Amino acid sequence: MSVPVLEVSAVDKRFPGVHALRGVSLSLAAGRVHALVGENGAGKSTLIKVMTGVYRPDAGTVALGGVPVVFGGPIEAQRAGISTIYQEINLIPLMSVARNLFLGREPRRFGLVDVRTMNRRAVAVLREYGLDMDTAAVARPLRTLGLGAQQMVAIARAVGVDARVVVMDEPTSSLERREVTTLFEVIARLAAKGIAVLYVSHRLDELYSICDGVTVLRDGVVVHTGSLSDVDRLGLVSLMLGRDAAAVRSEGVTAFAAAHGDAADLPVLRAQDIEVRHRVHDVSLAIRPGEVVGLGGLLGSGRSETAKAIAGGLRRDGGTVEVSGRRLRRDTVGAAVRAGVVLLPEDRKAEGIIPSLSVRQNIVLAALPRLSRVGLLSRRRQDEIVAYFMDRLRIKAASPDQKVSELSGGNQQKVLLARWLCLRPKVLLLDEPTRGIDVGAKAQVQRLIDELAGDGLGVLLISSELEELIEGSDRVVVLREGRAVAELSGDEVTEQHLMRALAAEADDD
Repeated sequence: MSVPVLEVSAVDKRFPGVHALRGVSLSLAAGRVHALVGENGAGKSTLIKVMTGVYRPDAGTVALGGVPVVFGGPIEAQRAGISTIYQEINLIPLMSVARNLFLGREPRRFGLVDVRTMNRRAVAVLREYGLDMDTAAVARPLRTLGLGAQQMVAIARAVGVDARVVVMDEPTSSLERREVTTLFEVIARLAAKGIAVLYVSHRLDELYSICDGVTVLRDGVVVHTGSLSDVDRLGLVSLMLGRDAAAVRSEGVTAFAAAHGDAADLPVLRAQDIEVRHRVHDVSLAIRPGEVVGLGGLLGSGRSETAKAIAGGLRRDGGTVEVSGRRLRRDTVGAAVRAGVVLLPEDRKAEGIIPSLSVRQNIVLAALPRLSRVGLLSRRRQDEIVAYFMDRLRIKAASPDQKVSELSGGNQQKVLLARWLCLRPKVLLLDEPTRGIDVGAKAQVQRLIDELAGDGLGVLLISSELEELIEGSDRVVVLREGRAVAELSGDEVTEQHLMRALAAEADDD
């Protein structure tokens, strides 16, 4: 029997108040794609950080090619042949695309970086990943690209290193379907070269498309490991949640329930002819109290830009926003929040949580002006609000004083939601609220959206997952190239109609 490329044996890892990993073992073979799955908080990220030198295990060993290793950090792990692609893009936004791609291994001439050669090589490399860019484009700052393109750059950089093991943590969370297909082709090439791939994803379709084996973590313990073909999808979800298959089957594809709102109600939000130069063109939509309106479209269609323009996060070049019949005179975040419109952004790391602050501080941040009197903050009132929302949203944390950066992605998302809910808004704009969170946390967030709509909030739901849009929305407005090209309601809200609207040519609108 061949020696595993990477083997983790009986690893334990503790943090204050949390036993994150309990005797975890995992084996990766050359040329095989192995899935690592589990709910947020199950220990997946901690295990990856142990494997890549971010954390040292309290017990157990990590072996590379049969030789025990102790890495002093991620750089040492990368030099040894373990390359990691994280869900949250960890590149340098202000540097050029090419510099990010070759950072630390730039081609040099006479001791200086050979920019011309570097840019030329970057163009060739990125074309293999479906990014058709010229030398001028790769010389621009990375931040000028969309999230999906940035993720492909991160993937190209990680794979370009001489790797024996490639760890992919939710690599498709920011990619559209065409880019996902390209990524799967890259993974097949890696496996054909004998590289071991550890693939972390909450999207079951992806797992069954590309993975050979699977390890399931629950509460820091391995509850199953073996061939993926030996367990069906329902069984896999049951293992992840620790619940009976019949109970999981009753949940359906999503945890959304019946229709929301009353068609006779006047809109709580009306956005008319929203214009953002080069991004959004004359988009109009309305949301009634208790209604969930979906905003569909491919990446780059203007979904996030529309939401930001409504919420004051992006300057409008035209159009109006009315809340409960009153027009917003200023297109600023502060004006929108005061009127009752709040936005949960797509990129929770860059635009949402403040990693260095605690769960408590992140939750009450937006409400601080309302919690203070004559400049003094009421700690008792803060505690009441934090306790209420941690309980209602089922936020898993050792305590309210735990750093929010130490929480799982799903719990970070709930903390952001709590921050805005404590302001008692009228309209909630949700941009990919379940992106990168596990099936259990996803179901909780979806149920919560149902509850909030039931309480009378107007909700705008942006999602790349068709099932989520179809089952969670009363109506769906479809965008393409920054324009609203269709509005589906009632029996029209189906996958067939939505796909047709997404794929139709502009001339057919």
